[in-house]
Amino acid sequence: MKILLIDDDEKLCRLIMGYLEPMGFAVEVAHSGQTGLEFALQGSYDAILLDVMLPEIDGFEVLRQLRQHSKVPVLMFTSRGDETDRIVGLEMGADDYLPKTFSSRELLARLRAVIRRSKIVKNDSAEATTKAASSEKIIIRDLVIDIAARCVSQRGEAVALTAIEFDLLLAMVENCGRIISRDRLLDLVSGRDYTVFDRSIDVHISSLRRKLDDNPKKPHYIKTVRSAGYMFLK
Repeated sequence: MKILLIDDDEKLCRLIMGYLEPMGFAVEVAHSGQTGLEFALQGSYDAILLDVMLPEIDGFEVLRQLRQHSKVPVLMFTSRGDETDRIVGLEMGADDYLPKTFSSRELLARLRAVIRRSKIVKNDSAEATTKAASSEKIIIRDLVIDIAARCVSQRGEAVALTAIEFDLLLAMVENCGRIISRDRLLDLVSGRDYTVFDRSIDVHISSLRRKLDDNPKKPHYIKTVRSAGYMFLK
């Protein structure tokens, strides 16, 4: 599998290459945002590892321009622990994120997960389109979920959701009133189980809540059930 690594930390790049290449990955490296974007648009990659802090243009801008042309899986690195940075990246189309304190095992697990998800989507796209076209709209209180169009409106106003936010909302609504664990949610939105390292589900739920104006302390839609998961309220 061919990977593009965009990071200006040359030592880290050597470490990542030294770990991934024996695992069967061919790794190409770019040390600036502009060069990385050019490589990403010109090459054919199974996934891209993208740092947020880059010279010339930052990782968010690389991702923004990349998503105008490509759906290649992107795993973002961040040296900051601010949830806002993670939400911004995920909303712009990143598939997952990793703080720069990651271990090599976690990097490998998350990388394999985003590639696996991408392949599932590609392989099942025709089937998913057929199923969506035959489904009806789901109306639950002031939300209207149009499965065929993959869009959501709230009190008549469109709600802009990312692909995974839409899938998470749909999975919870279809199991309304039942607790769903994080692992089960990942299973429902991806079609198979993932490793215990994949914790980005909480960030996606946080972003979804914000877009639905749902206060987690007084939830109207999504309730957190401590140590168990999430539940969409009836």
